[in-house]
Formats: sequence, C-alpha cells, structure tokens
Amino acid sequence: MLNQMLLSSVVEWSRLQFALTAIFHWFFVPLTLGLSFIIAIMETIYVKTGNEFWKKVVKFWMTIFGINFAIGVATGLILEFEFGLNWSNYSWFVGDIFGAPLAIEGIFAFFMESTFIAIMFFGWNKIGRKTHLTASWLTAFGANISALWILVANGWMQNPVGMKFNPATARNEMFNFWDVLFNPSAIAKFLHTITSAYVLSAIVVVGVSCWFLLKGREKIFAKKSIIVASVFGLLSSAALIITGDTSANNIATTQPMKLAAMEGLYKGKEGAGLSVIGLLTPGKEAGDKRDAFVFNIEIPKLLSIMGYRKVNAFVPGVEDLINGGFQYTDSEGKTVAALSVEEKIRRGKEAIASLAKYQKAKKEGDNIAAEGAESDLMKNMKYYGYGYLNSPSSVIPNVPLCYYSFRIMVGLGFLFILVFILTLWVAMKPAGPMPKWILRLSILSVPLVYIASQAGWIVAEMGRQPWTIQDLLPTVAAVSRIDASSVMITFFLFFVLFSILLIAELKILFGQIKKGPGIASNNQPSK
Repeated sequence: MLNQMLLSSVVEWSRLQFALTAIFHWFFVPLTLGLSFIIAIMETIYVKTGNEFWKKVVKFWMTIFGINFAIGVATGLILEFEFGLNWSNYSWFVGDIFGAPLAIEGIFAFFMESTFIAIMFFGWNKIGRKTHLTASWLTAFGANISALWILVANGWMQNPVGMKFNPATARNEMFNFWDVLFNPSAIAKFLHTITSAYVLSAIVVVGVSCWFLLKGREKIFAKKSIIVASVFGLLSSAALIITGDTSANNIATTQPMKLAAMEGLYKGKEGAGLSVIGLLTPGKEAGDKRDAFVFNIEIPKLLSIMGYRKVNAFVPGVEDLINGGFQYTDSEGKTVAALSVEEKIRRGKEAIASLAKYQKAKKEGDNIAAEGAESDLMKNMKYYGYGYLNSPSSVIPNVPLCYYSFRIMVGLGFLFILVFILTLWVAMKPAGPMPKWILRLSILSVPLVYIASQAGWIVAEMGRQPWTIQDLLPTVAAVSRIDASSVMITFFLFFVLFSILLIAELKILFGQIKKGPGIASNNQPSK
C-alpha cells in the first residue's frame, strides 16, 4: 500500500511538471509558427513593390518573432530532457519509435530553421532582396517542419502504429517508418495544431495593430498589418474548421473515450447530437442514474455525422465503453462486439504474466516454453497496458475538464472569425477611424486566443488519460522510479524559472510594441 502511494505521488508530480513545462512552452511556439509566414508574406510584398515601408513593417514583426523563438527553444529542450528523467520507463518501452521523429526534428528541421533565421535577421543589406526573402520563407517552412516531427511523435502516442513488440528486450520497435509518419492521427494532429497556431498569430498581429490605432499611432502600419493578418487569419480559420472535423472523425475511431468525455456523453445513442453548450451535473459518475446535464443545447445528429460520417451512427458513451457489448467496426473492417474494460484488464494481466514467463524460459534456455509464452503474449498484446490498471473506472478521463475546455476552444474560435471579419472590413475602408469597441475587442482577443490554444491541448492530452500511449502504456507504468520529493523540488524550480522567463519575455515584448516600428505617417506604402 505504501509503495502504491509513493508511486502515485511520483506519477502525479511528474505529470504536473510535464504539464507545467508544456504549458509554458506552448505560450511561445504557436506565435513563431504563424508569425513566420505572416512575415514572409509581408516581405514578399516588400520585394514586389520595392517600398521601404514594408521593409520596416517586416523588421518590426520580425523582432516580435525573434523574442518568442529564443524562449520557445529553451522550454522545448527541457521538455525533451524530461522524457528521459521523469519518464524513463516510457523512453525505454517506445524510445526506438518515439525518438525517431524527435531526432529527425533536431537534426534536420531545427538546424534548417536556425540556419535561415540567422540569415533572415542578419542578412539585411548583405545579400540580395530575393535571397533574403528565400531565407525568410525557408525559416517559416523550417519552423513548421519542426512542428511536424514533434506532432508526428505526439500523434503516434494517440494512435500507436507501425511497430512490433520484442519480448526479448521488452520494447516496442519500429518496423514501418511510413506508417508512423502518415499515421492518420499524426496528420490530423499536425494540421489542426498548426492552423490553430496561424489563427493565434493572426490575432496577435491584429490585436497589437489595434492597440496602435487606439493610441492614435502608426495608423498606416497598423491598417496594412491588419489587412494581411486578417486575411491570413480567415483562411487559417477555415482550414481550422476542416481539420477540426477531421480530428473528430479520427478521435471517434481511435479514442472513443476521449470523444465521450468531450461531449459529456455517458450513455451511447444512435443519431447522437453535438452539444453546443450545457451545464454538466456536478458530481456525475458513470453508472449512477442522474442525467449527465442540468441543461443542454445540442445540434441533432451532428455528433454521429462528425464521428462516423453517418446520420444515425451509434456513438458509444462512457458507460458503453466501460461495460462493452456494443457493436463496432474494427481496423480490419469486421463488425465485432466491444470488450468490457474489466475483460481488457484481465487480458492485459495475462499478457504481463506471459512476458514474465517468456523471460524466465529464455533465461533457463527452455525454448519450447518460451515459444508458448510468446504465443500467449501476442494474443493479448493489444491489451498489455490495461494490465497495469486496477479498476475499469480508471480509464475515464476528467469529463468536466474535457467538456468545458472543448467548448471554450470552439466558442472562442468563432469569436476570432468575427474579429477578423470586422477588422478587415474597417481596415479596408479608405478613410475614417475604426470603432473603439472593435479595437478593444481585438486587443482583448489576444489573451483569449492563448486561452483557446491551451484549452485545445487540455482536451487532447487530458482526454486520453490515463494513457501516455493509447491502450498500450498508462502513466503509472511509464514514470521513472525516482523519489517524489526530487520531482516536487524541480517542479517549483521550473515554475520559478519559467515565470521569470515569461515576465522577462512580456517586458521585452511590451517594450518593443510601445517603441513601435517608427514609420513616419507620411511614408505611404505602394499600392
């Protein structure tokens, strides 16, 4: 009992530390992903028009980009080290697979990005305009290719494919790199994440530009920046809606418990509606007879359509997934009955026992017994991770957190579309001030877009708990066997360090914004 309590403490503190690092890291990364493309677009206008106005615009936003890039790299490196320090069992179990995209990101994409960012910042007046423009575009592509490999790794954790378990080493080994790279979960994760980053970047550019207009400064610069960012933001928002729909369909087939938690769906139904907004019943648990919602407004049939592309498709709820028995189509296209979590746990424990028998037989040189144990192991290998769970209810994520976070993300996303439309419409007017309420709404949208971005990650990562790797390795089996106090101490040290970095970054950022681009009001851009 004491050992279980200590292990639980290590797991919880390790999760808190990783979440802390990831949250701080994601404060900086999305702005660099989208702003790099906005800068490249603005520099393209500069090269095509030859007007120095656009060069000054580019340099201003490039400074904002550089501040975020530097701190994003620092927090990202700490994240990767935590895999080996706090999650060593995870790193051992799937390091051959998970490490491959991270290695490619470090060797190829990051160095590409770092090389061309140096040219982008220090190459002015040293190389030709077109060469510099090429460096800017390559920096943007490099940043996004870096994100690709990281999100391929994350997508693989949501839907592990392209691997085979080696009982001799007790590790999963990659046998098909292309399955890992083109994993539908990885592609959906990448496209949805980068388009959300583009929306965030566009909102930041629009918000900062509206601050200048509210202060009566840099009016031409602000309006031109708004036009570029709003168009970019609207296109990105359209892509975000499409990728969000693709993600929902992918989650329905690979992570149905996450979908059920996102929708507060305890009892499955055919032709399930999508909850637009609702209030979950406080303290609701799977199996009790209370309604899931105090009130709920939903769009009929839409969840079935989004999840399974059928109007009357059955969408399993939390209780269905716990108890099993419903019919579904497996990865081979066969219609089968879902197993209960209790049965999966039983089979998972058999898999763990078979692995122990295999290792013992190999050590004793009993090849016949080893072959039999390996055969039994492979029959139940898909349930291996369940063997570390103690109760069926442990597979249920935090339903209220997933439900409300999803609605915050989506609701704010539609608000940002409205902001893009309003600011673009007013900025394109030949004359006249922009209404102050639009300016204030745009400025307010800057902190809101960061909340929406973090809410999206809460849904993605909390929705798959208790798994580090979906159905394969729970957090309790992935954590390092270290003293909880060491993790606790480093948690608070990181919190202080990251807080100082964030305060310093914001101080530098706000100072640069207050300074402004320094473009004279009579310096008109070319048409």
